[in-house]
Amino acid sequence: MDAELLRRASVIERRGFRSGGDPLDPEITTLAYDSRKVQSGSLYFALPGLHADGHAFIDQAIARGALAVVHSDPLPAYDPRIAYIQVADSRFAMSPISDAFCGSPSRDLAVIGVTGTEGKSTTVFLVYQLLSLAGKKAGFVSTVQYRSGDEEIWNPEHQTTPEAPTIHALLAAMRDHGMEYAVIESSSHGLSPRTNRLGDVAFDVGIMTNVAHEHLEFHGTWERYREDKANLFRALDRGSHEKALRSVQASVEGGRATARIPSFGVMNADDASAAYFAQATARRTYTFSTAGADADLSVKSVSADAAGNTYEVLVRATGERIQLRDQLPGAFNAGNVLAALLTVSGLLGMGIAELAPLVAGLRPVRGRMSVVDLGQPFEVIVDYAHTPSSFEAVLPSIKKRLEARGGRLLSLFGSGGERDREKRPRQGRIAADWTDIVILADEDPRGEDPMELLEEIASGCPERTRGENLFLIPDRPSAIRKAFALAREGDAVLLLGKGHENSIIYSDRTDPYDEIAEAEKALKELGWRERT
Repeated sequence: MDAELLRRASVIERRGFRSGGDPLDPEITTLAYDSRKVQSGSLYFALPGLHADGHAFIDQAIARGALAVVHSDPLPAYDPRIAYIQVADSRFAMSPISDAFCGSPSRDLAVIGVTGTEGKSTTVFLVYQLLSLAGKKAGFVSTVQYRSGDEEIWNPEHQTTPEAPTIHALLAAMRDHGMEYAVIESSSHGLSPRTNRLGDVAFDVGIMTNVAHEHLEFHGTWERYREDKANLFRALDRGSHEKALRSVQASVEGGRATARIPSFGVMNADDASAAYFAQATARRTYTFSTAGADADLSVKSVSADAAGNTYEVLVRATGERIQLRDQLPGAFNAGNVLAALLTVSGLLGMGIAELAPLVAGLRPVRGRMSVVDLGQPFEVIVDYAHTPSSFEAVLPSIKKRLEARGGRLLSLFGSGGERDREKRPRQGRIAADWTDIVILADEDPRGEDPMELLEEIASGCPERTRGENLFLIPDRPSAIRKAFALAREGDAVLLLGKGHENSIIYSDRTDPYDEIAEAEKALKELGWRERT
């Protein structure tokens, strides 16, 4: 561990010596922060946690083959065969150590970070696809999927931004597969210095979709939440400088030279925090608007149907008005498309008009406005929306579309346990304002009582009549069947909150769960089958 890495990791003390007195410097083959995943040759990070402290599992990690331990608390005993590195914060130190272990892979890639309360996963997927359709080799990491090699892989975790060892390992795999670009979903947790998951990723482009009310159980205040998100834009200045130095060094040493990459930000001009993010970086920032505001790309008209959106976009730089058609149900997706267009245009130096024909080829994300159609006379849509602001983005456009044909909107959702409780009555209020029937069901109750949690949501719509237009049914599969039983021809049932996720988390168990598969199963029980 060189002097610079010691400084970045805030090392306090190193222990571990061979009998001859030479510092113990074992060959590390893997990094692990879960003692159950330690292998022979691992460096184990002892991390403090909400429910367990990794320091308590150091002996188990050593028994499994760990040769080195990074810890922040003094230990009662030290094994002379093991290298110990005491740091100020073992979770914070995990980032620079992971970066060094993987050979600083982000400095060999053009890295695009996407942050925001809503739209992150979709925008990541759209940027990745647009780069690929433009002929570039790209990888990505999102809540839903990731690609670091030959295939798009489903993300098995509920974690938006993985811990630093996983992030840098995925970036290294992208580099080793010859990819040029990496698109990373960058959550407020991942950008916070408290976790430092993304602290040593050299970002070149930052995208901000919006900033609304979320995750106050972690950040404490909305101001801290926004500040942590803006760390992505602050990183642009640092990342560009480091990457330019790497390019010069590679050309001098005859190694792989990284082309100079433009560094810039992309922001939602309709969001009140746009100016705050622009001030967080010295780099140029580009803006988009779906509300017709003055921006680099601005939607002037839009029409939505169940299959996607058609809209006219004004390009400020050229004065062109471009017609776009996408296959992304939900008019709000227009903003995600504009963010992707600005990003790829800036990276590749291609005009918006040149990229526009590629938009029709963009695929939607599974669990994001996904339509389930087995021939039933009502619509079924699965979406991940789980915040008040995402409800406000999704519900109104669907409600207005249904009203034109005399249909009703039924919404089914819950709220995450052990998470921000302030949003729960707001979810209930917004759902009651825009949907005809509200059905509350488990999302991830975790350690909370499921019915008490749903009652908190229901407190936001006290005028609703239980058993008529408000139902509290914790068991989610049963709730879905109730929704389908209530639906009439021309209605739409909107299943919110689970999206792509593959489980429901309770205090004593984690149940496997697939919202789309469950909806299909329930429809088949009602006698509907896939169209042939």
